[in-house]
Amino acid sequence: MAWATARHILVATQEECDTLKAQIENGESFESAAAEHSKCPSGRKGGDLGKFGPGQMVPEFDKAVFSGDVGVLYGPIKTQFGYHLLEVTARG
Repeated sequence: MAWATARHILVATQEECDTLKAQIENGESFESAAAEHSKCPSGRKGGDLGKFGPGQMVPEFDKAVFSGDVGVLYGPIKTQFGYHLLEVTARG
């Protein structure tokens, strides 16, 4: 069965998401950005979502996790929860 591990940062606006993406691309650590800005409880763990299978996340998120490349920062990805920055950390 397919699986993935990923981390994300959830924020309220696309602008905030774009700003954080630029900061991470310019060297800020994903973990510290998640801890400071994410509205998801996973932010306390650097945005780590652990291991999960297809269909366990909302469709927009699921599609990015299982079709995108590992180690690439994706986003903003809009879901009913807000805007996400997403990085797939492993897949198997």
